[in-house]
Amino acid sequence: MKLFQIEEPEGGPADPSAPGAAIGIDAGGAEVEVAFSVGGNAVILGDREGFELALSVAVPNAAGEAQWQHLFEAARIRAERALARPVSHAVVVLGASAAADLLREAAEAAGLTVLQLIRKADLPAGANAALTAAIFAEDLAPRPE
Repeated sequence: MKLFQIEEPEGGPADPSAPGAAIGIDAGGAEVEVAFSVGGNAVILGDREGFELALSVAVPNAAGEAQWQHLFEAARIRAERALARPVSHAVVVLGASAAADLLREAAEAAGLTVLQLIRKADLPAGANAALTAAIFAEDLAPRPE
């Protein structure tokens, strides 16, 4: 019988105190979208087959903190599954009448540090909100030391 050893490519596990990935979240409509960017190239993240999470809110303007927290937790889980790494930061796009403080508190309660809140109306016309937020998130994300 032969034994062999498998090692991590960089020699060991990542630093658990290092910041996780930063994502973009479009919370400005009835369906929440999650995106991630590398080098300014953003992509919408989806769920793997069999692990689908509903990221919709029936009445976005009437949703309370608990419902938004649940949505942000589901968005974080979607991103962590797709990226196979922890997610700790986000840029969030809000709808026109969304309460910024409510969404910030809900995201923080879901384990996401909000890097920036952006009103959907402040984005360029025709821009995809989740993709734009992901690019901002990449730029604003804390860098490992």
